[in-house]
Amino acid sequence: MNLTTLKQLEPSEWEEAADGYRSTGDMAAEAKDHLENVVIAGIRTSLRGEAADAAIAELKRVAAAFHYTQVQCGLVSAALNGFAYDMEAARKKLLAALDDAAARKFPVGPDGSVSYPAAEPKNGVELPPEGGSTNGATDPTAQAVGRQAANINPNPHAAAAQEIADRIAAALRDATEADGKWAPKVRALTADDDLTVSDADWKDTRSDMEGVRDAGKAYLDEIGGPPKDGTPKANAAWWAGLAPEEREAYLSLDPALVGRLDGLPSDIRDEANRVVLDETQAVAQLQLNGIPKPPANEWTWITAGGYPSKVHTDEWMEWDRKHGDQYRQLETSLKGMNSLRARFDQTGERGLPEAYLLGFSAEGNGRAIVATGNPDTAEHQAVYVPGTTANLGKVEGDIDRMTQLWRQTQEAAPGANVSTITWLGYDAPQDVVKDAPFEHYAYDGAPAYRQFMDGLEASHSGPGEPHRTAVGHSYGTTLIGAAAEKGDLNADDVILAGSPGVKVGSAEEMDVPKGHVWNQEADGDKVPDIGRWGHGGSQWRLGGGVFLIPSDEVFGANQMNTGAEGGEGPGGTKGVEGHSGYWDESSTALKNQALVVVGEYGDVTKPE
Repeated sequence: MNLTTLKQLEPSEWEEAADGYRSTGDMAAEAKDHLENVVIAGIRTSLRGEAADAAIAELKRVAAAFHYTQVQCGLVSAALNGFAYDMEAARKKLLAALDDAAARKFPVGPDGSVSYPAAEPKNGVELPPEGGSTNGATDPTAQAVGRQAANINPNPHAAAAQEIADRIAAALRDATEADGKWAPKVRALTADDDLTVSDADWKDTRSDMEGVRDAGKAYLDEIGGPPKDGTPKANAAWWAGLAPEEREAYLSLDPALVGRLDGLPSDIRDEANRVVLDETQAVAQLQLNGIPKPPANEWTWITAGGYPSKVHTDEWMEWDRKHGDQYRQLETSLKGMNSLRARFDQTGERGLPEAYLLGFSAEGNGRAIVATGNPDTAEHQAVYVPGTTANLGKVEGDIDRMTQLWRQTQEAAPGANVSTITWLGYDAPQDVVKDAPFEHYAYDGAPAYRQFMDGLEASHSGPGEPHRTAVGHSYGTTLIGAAAEKGDLNADDVILAGSPGVKVGSAEEMDVPKGHVWNQEADGDKVPDIGRWGHGGSQWRLGGGVFLIPSDEVFGANQMNTGAEGGEGPGGTKGVEGHSGYWDESSTALKNQALVVVGEYGDVTKPE
């Protein structure tokens, strides 16, 4: 980078190019959303058959291409803005040095050298020190030598000229480094010249994203990130204060950060988390493809003690030792990610609204927060916490429960604006015997649940205040109780199903208005009475004693009817039995939950 080029450079031209890419990405996003939520959803609603299935498959591929285009354009836009930022900083340094040289009437050469005049004679007697020229340096040692030589020069202009020359050299160095840093990053942002978005493409996108983010660290630092450990309101204020190109930079370069920030608009979190999902799923699939498949001959028979026994083969045992844990982890994660996509694909079926991915991670047991319907505009919000054994690989069932609840709310109050949310935002106990008796899973996850509920309030943009219901099943009710016990639970109603205890001994301690705690215990559900010894609360004030659970009358919850298995309940609903039927379609238990969610309390039926 030479002086003339940097002086004449217009960083605004790069920013205009970045705006163009951002606009292109926005158009691709609009096209993707229109295909998925209008065209494909419309086909699912009105058409059936092989032709319809084939059309949907093709349109999904086109939508995926639009999404990939959106992400790539966002990366190019962020890279160009980052480059412009670095070059503008270098250019400002150069112009400031040139201004100082002009003020002193020091000529500056094309190579960055600075000339200075002869010094004025003193008392009209001494011979004036001669003028000269100097070049700047960027190496600290060379700079020190140059300053030392200038300081002992009898011409007082020498030191000033050296300082200006060093600043010019530093500006040219910064510009050269920025050019060298950004050129390969931008060149890498190319796509295959085909219409197929492969796993390899998404893996490359993740690599590109990391590269651009690393190169653009100074640019992101200048924008400023979200407040550390910020409240949802603080997060929302940070996002609202960003310019469009600054939002695009964070969405493009750190979607995982944006996706997990409670308080941000749901459509923004959904956009960010779907990028993370695409990249994570692609990388996981490629990793799985690279692992040898398990041997077909997994089992064999041996005779031990005179009896035949079925055991793993030596071949399978060797495979399991080398690859088993990773193979199973990847398969489980991919199963969960496919479940998320299955919910996206259900949009439009029987009027089902768009899904919003409000949280996602494949780390550990995984995280997934999925809303059916936009919570930001919903009049009623229901946030469901699953219990023991919940993880990313099993999330399909938990999403289906909230899908069923949403459908039932439309039966209870046709046209009601409802968002039902599956909140797998904590490490649930994974074993009924080894893990479920311990309370730390609930207390560890409770702060995140409270934060999420507060975030729904911060991001709500619809008219009035939404009616919010906390819904829990099994150990999920324990988490909700822990959240209410240790902080403010931002809910108007609480629904507990199959609860083993909520750590407190009365409904009054659930941090919702009196009379707004609702409980269901189906016939044959053994979890409540077993769980009470580990998670039951205490209540001495009213003489209730210890190990109280919401099913106990003294607890003070509204008991809701679940019907009897095989029997017909109110309005033609059917009864449920056991621990897992509370969200069965057309069940009495589900209908009563829906009535609470939409605030139709007077129609809720109680056990006979």
